[in-house]
Amino acid sequence: MRHLLVDISSHGFGHISQTAPVVNALAQLIPSLRITLRTTAPLAILRQRFECDFRHIPVAFDFGMTMANAVDVLVDESAANYRNFHVDWEDKVRREAQAMQVLAPDLLFANVPYLSLAAAQRAGVPAVGMCSLDWADIYQHYCVRDEESQKIHAQMVAAYNSAQCFLQPEPSMAMPDFQNTRSIGPIAKVAANQRAKINAQLPSARKEKLVLVAMGGMEFRLPMESWPRIDGVRWLVPAVWGVAREDVSAFDSFGLSFSEVLASCDAVLTKPGYGTFTEAACAGVPVLYVARHDWPEEPYLVEWLNQQGVCVEVPRTELEMGNLDTLLQQVWSKGVPPIPHPTGANEAATYLAELLAS
Repeated sequence: MRHLLVDISSHGFGHISQTAPVVNALAQLIPSLRITLRTTAPLAILRQRFECDFRHIPVAFDFGMTMANAVDVLVDESAANYRNFHVDWEDKVRREAQAMQVLAPDLLFANVPYLSLAAAQRAGVPAVGMCSLDWADIYQHYCVRDEESQKIHAQMVAAYNSAQCFLQPEPSMAMPDFQNTRSIGPIAKVAANQRAKINAQLPSARKEKLVLVAMGGMEFRLPMESWPRIDGVRWLVPAVWGVAREDVSAFDSFGLSFSEVLASCDAVLTKPGYGTFTEAACAGVPVLYVARHDWPEEPYLVEWLNQQGVCVEVPRTELEMGNLDTLLQQVWSKGVPPIPHPTGANEAATYLAELLAS
């Protein structure tokens, strides 16, 4: 029985949305595969995304960037945290290599903690990285002026280059310092439209357009109580927000997966993120997004979605005030291009299956 160790960043839920379709496809190719997931993401989210049996070990091997919320990076705090993370780098790699040897995997699949890849090299475990971004380039973009940045960045790049391969699903940011990249198609969970089930649970009998508000796996609570009402629009938001408005419903109360809710909506309001962008494009759902501008991955995501789907940027001030009527009408007036085919999961799974077989 082959053992796959999967290490996933917990910086939002996008890393899970990329990884799960690959692991699900791989489990279909190798039904006897034993799978261990290491991430601090909530177990409920993992069970929703991973359709195979797995063992969960709640541990983190990276932190991405330190965030004020889902869109704003705390640069000074991030630089300090990276200095602390790398102060005993070689000892850290050795300890994690020993822990990996105890688990005895046949292959490590990392999205995208570089410490795991460095530990795998030390432990003699074959490893594959995969992501639309990497923390080395993200770190360098924000923290290049830090006095330790050159040394830290070099350690990060060396760890990423130690993998047998780094899979880049379309769309991905540029990774100029990597010598082991391999491009694959888009990755997205394609879910069925469950609009009838949602409509049956809504309080209004009249026909409404449903707009999903999904700001990613980090807190970014919008001041919806002060937003103007838009006739014929119902907002679907996380229940934890506790928004008490007649035109607002909790999307996690429908008994459906996030992907099913997204595929059933008329639009989604979000930040640029791989999972929501690709799933919206593959479901033909228009996107309103609040730009981050300084996030290095964003231009690649937005360019791809402009080609493969429908999207319109929402200025931060307009988002705060809820002035979204005109922008919604704008995305709804655009024609939807042909739906892209998310071939990346099967491509990645086939490659991993070949490595496990050898």
